[in-house]
Amino acid sequence: MSTDSSAAPAPLYTKSRHGKARRPVRVTSKASEKSLVDIQSSRDYRKIEIDKVGVKNITYPVTLLDKAHGKQSTVAKVNMYVGLPHHFKGTHMSRFVEVLNEHRHGIRISSFPKILEAMLDRLDSESAHIEMAFPYFLERVAPVSKAASMLHYDCTFKGSLVDGKYDLLVGVNVPATSVCPCSKAISDGGAHNQRSIISVEVRFKEFIWLEDLIEKVESKASCEVYSLLKRSDEKYVTEKAYNNPKFVEDIVRDVAHEMMIDPNITWFSVEAENFESIHNHNAYALVEKWPEEPKGE
Repeated sequence: MSTDSSAAPAPLYTKSRHGKARRPVRVTSKASEKSLVDIQSSRDYRKIEIDKVGVKNITYPVTLLDKAHGKQSTVAKVNMYVGLPHHFKGTHMSRFVEVLNEHRHGIRISSFPKILEAMLDRLDSESAHIEMAFPYFLERVAPVSKAASMLHYDCTFKGSLVDGKYDLLVGVNVPATSVCPCSKAISDGGAHNQRSIISVEVRFKEFIWLEDLIEKVESKASCEVYSLLKRSDEKYVTEKAYNNPKFVEDIVRDVAHEMMIDPNITWFSVEAENFESIHNHNAYALVEKWPEEPKGE
């Protein structure tokens, strides 16, 4: 065994904040001293607070509550931010991922308050924000042939904790079909139709199922869309859509009405975008309301 004093120093063993041993890291005494310097916590003299700072686009596996099957596993994109006081130079980016990992077995909208509280505590901040975007899959059965297939919906959970107040939002993006009422009225045969995306975000009092929110939205389009249709199904959906023409304005108003009469929903935003088949642009409409607002005639 060599006894040369110039040999590399023994590995440095460290512990995590939970007392678990981390893998050894071989460092020099100079590097070890530098590694203890917390640059992020050093003082900043520009006196400018940062509203949001953190990490974006973390790809993360999550398990969600599924109304029909109990649970559904999917992969989410997660964004996490905190407010940064003016006297701190930076935030500690690794701590966001630590918090996410600590809650990895129960990441859902109902667990967001605990995650937000952990972010405030771990990152020494007064405001915290988390956003989660993910595909959610539902089985859809064709209207005539009854052929089953899976259809995915892009959904979002958002949460904030600012000045001790929680703000939670659920969002769904629902594909649908729309048929132009004007085209149908002025044409001797047929009407132009197109695929649409109807995007809804809601604030709510009690837990809300994604399935229920999606169903409310789908029912207000000219027709639903399906991943799998046989010829008999194509005939059915074509005729159903043709007999139920709607402008983009009709769609957002009809969906908005559904949100307004739901006592569980305290705020909503409804957007519809039609990918026009006869124009080189899209048609768009938005309604955003607090349902308790006085309604004009």
